[in-house]
Amino acid sequence: MSRTLVAATRRVLGSRRRGDRAAASPPAGAGDAALVADLVEAIGSDRVRADTASRYLASRDASIYREGNAGPVCYPGSTSDVVACVQVAARHGRAVSPRGAGTGLAGGAAPLGQPVVLAMTRMDKLLGVDLDNGVAWVQPGMVNLDLSRALAPHGVHYAPDPSSQAACTIGGNVANNSGGPHCLAYGVTSAHVVAVEVVLSDGSVVTLGDLTAEPAGYDLRGAFVGSEGMCGIATAVAVRLTRNPPAVRTMLLCFDDVSDAAATVSAIIAAGIVPAAIEMMDQRCVTAVEDFAQAGYPKDAAAVLLVEVDGPAGGVAIASEKVAGIARRNQAISVRTAADEDERARLWKGRKSAFGAVANVMPDYYLHDTVVPRTRLVEVLERIYEIVDRYDLIVLNVFHAGDGNLHPILAYDSRVPGTDERVHAAGREIIEMSLDMGGALTGEHGIGVEKREHMNRMFSAVDLDQQSRLRASFDPHCRMNPGKVLPSAHSCSDIGALRAADAAGVWG
Repeated sequence: MSRTLVAATRRVLGSRRRGDRAAASPPAGAGDAALVADLVEAIGSDRVRADTASRYLASRDASIYREGNAGPVCYPGSTSDVVACVQVAARHGRAVSPRGAGTGLAGGAAPLGQPVVLAMTRMDKLLGVDLDNGVAWVQPGMVNLDLSRALAPHGVHYAPDPSSQAACTIGGNVANNSGGPHCLAYGVTSAHVVAVEVVLSDGSVVTLGDLTAEPAGYDLRGAFVGSEGMCGIATAVAVRLTRNPPAVRTMLLCFDDVSDAAATVSAIIAAGIVPAAIEMMDQRCVTAVEDFAQAGYPKDAAAVLLVEVDGPAGGVAIASEKVAGIARRNQAISVRTAADEDERARLWKGRKSAFGAVANVMPDYYLHDTVVPRTRLVEVLERIYEIVDRYDLIVLNVFHAGDGNLHPILAYDSRVPGTDERVHAAGREIIEMSLDMGGALTGEHGIGVEKREHMNRMFSAVDLDQQSRLRASFDPHCRMNPGKVLPSAHSCSDIGALRAADAAGVWG
């Protein structure tokens, strides 16, 4: 189990010990007995759980949202199992909530209203590799890092690499259109998913997209990727394969001032250089990471940039020299290039251990995921520090600096009275500030429940209505992960109201 997942599990169990409102799911209601019996008949008793412990564990993800409430939990092993579970849920008038590894950070995998939870982790196989077409078919429960490890003998990999890649699944990545450090050059999940086999809310199976270069018709694949489980359940994913680069250089740039590091990021891009990754951490984050992972980061630096360039050896050498020159012109106090693969792995281990390292600082954390224009990074960081200081909190900043995807981590101890309220208030201000700066609500973690009611700040009522209609075209009965993403005025989480609208022809 990854240290990040361990930290998240500690937070869940800690909240249970503290007796918060969602400390345990209530026992299944009388109506669940028939539902559970039908689910057992459909997929077998070894794949259905309705006990309190199983439902509790399926009621939370790695976010701070604590109000999830799962119904029976199913562990399908095939597309036909998923179809059977969806059909049983439909007969009983119950919604369905798909679930991957539960590493989501916005409440997207926290089920609302005791739906049937489909935990997809047993569908974890690499189904086939087509090197000629550069595509692999994979089941949604396969762990992201396991996929690239399985592909390594072929000289290819799956490019999107979330920090939780040692635990998160491909299905969860598809649901949230996940990113990662190397998505600066290679693009997020939507750029690497060619087609998806999907079970819809009526139990029918469709394939969205295909393997041709220019598929005809609407891009339904693109509409599905990032839909957070509201449009259907992915049961197989065709992913694009990326050739391993012939040469890679990983550089650690250290600065005495955060603004110099941010200025370096803009200068690198302005120079026409698009590295595979540009990651930034401030001093508090660097200190926590170094104490946690011993990655070789200098704890006296105010900020560090982890920059990686890849490609043909000659081009990599030229680009890395240019990056080093830009850093020095922006007052870098040191420029270091990893001497070998072992040092490179240590540097990346440090970056990807950032969230787990917070456990050594405080027992709880709230991680943000807004996006701001890269040219306003310095201003945004100053505002974040001001907001956090005003609420007497601790922040560790780590983010995908190349594309302005912020990940300020508010570290706190929820056992201290009043702390949760201060954390939520600071979080709201950070979100609102990011939007005021011309940014967006999420870069890769999704909207889920956390940022659902902020959607009105970013989209007009007409925009939200169209999003709701698009969702309803996939799921007119509102059975799939209801209550997520769309704010309450545009959500179909009230199944009865949606059915009435459907019967009246509201959705055409």
